[in-house]
Amino acid sequence: MAADGIVSSSYDRLKELKEFDESKIGCKGLADSGITTIPKIFHHPPETLPRFNHSSESPDKAHAGEIPVIDLSDLDSPAGRRLIVDQVRHAASTWGFFQVVNHGISVSCMDATSAAVKAFHEQPHEEKIKHYKRDEMNGFIYSTNNDLHRSKAANWHDHIQIWTGPTPPDASDIPEICREEMIQWDKQGTKLADLVLELLSEGLGLDSKKFKEMGCTDSKVLVGTCYPYCPEPEKTMGIAAHSDAALLTVLMTNQVAGLQVKHGDHWIDVKPCPGGLIINVGDLLQALSNGVYQSVDHRVFANYSKELRISVVMFFSLAKWREGDILGPLPELISPETPAIYRDFTKQEYLKNLYSKGYDSKSLMDVIKIEVLRSTEIQ
Repeated sequence: MAADGIVSSSYDRLKELKEFDESKIGCKGLADSGITTIPKIFHHPPETLPRFNHSSESPDKAHAGEIPVIDLSDLDSPAGRRLIVDQVRHAASTWGFFQVVNHGISVSCMDATSAAVKAFHEQPHEEKIKHYKRDEMNGFIYSTNNDLHRSKAANWHDHIQIWTGPTPPDASDIPEICREEMIQWDKQGTKLADLVLELLSEGLGLDSKKFKEMGCTDSKVLVGTCYPYCPEPEKTMGIAAHSDAALLTVLMTNQVAGLQVKHGDHWIDVKPCPGGLIINVGDLLQALSNGVYQSVDHRVFANYSKELRISVVMFFSLAKWREGDILGPLPELISPETPAIYRDFTKQEYLKNLYSKGYDSKSLMDVIKIEVLRSTEIQ
């Protein structure tokens, strides 16, 4: 890349992309090889990157602020539950992100799951490549950048993934090194997601079981992401800014920094609470809630630490849509005083939008906004 940031006309990005993918080495393999510069396929436009403090080789501090932290310990008390519902509604409406503590999942279970994911990624190359593939929808996969061939710039991370619903996987599909822990985490993460969706449902004035009855945690995928050391973190991202396309996300990280959430015009560093889990609203929940709950942009900067950054993520969605595979704002939330701000859309439309490009910011929400449709019709 030239000094002015313009890629030389002789640079063949598709060739480099293909060679990297076919090597199956992943970002960790590149880091372990001792490289001091990263391949050009990982270079992001400078305007999309956090500013790095070169004296400390770390990003400049993000804008002051913290995502809400909600203590779930008093759920059994009627007054306590009402307070928690109010806190969850406010956090989901204004931040789109919050942390929960005293959620009922033991620290030992969390630590074991994180350690198992880390152990998989730390295996020798010849062990990991047995699972390397690009099929995002079937079985257990190890890969790097699920959008590698769709994005304009690659991100500095590797991941493992398995769909755990609506059809439970065959346990033998999961490598033994992380099998027991991933199966257990699927159970624990789903239980927590069901609880959080109860609180979110009550926050909308609906029956607590509304989202459960809709099957909002029936479709789910478990992802274990590894962010290895990056020798040039100022040139790339761990994951580029995006909103989650699913309905709800449950995230566990180790204590290595990286996650940032956009709040207003500012990026906020997320500092994981000991024993806490991070919850965030996805695009589908924003649509179902008619915009009451907000899916927001977040990103992970490239890891400048020699310690691996590990995250364990569960994305939850609907296995069954309405008749005709249609989804839109819940009818109970629509009235003359609160008209629909999103139109109905099809599952095919949703999937096409999701898998036709790399990570991006709420592109589906922009398309289905009724104001956009009206503006188009006027033109």
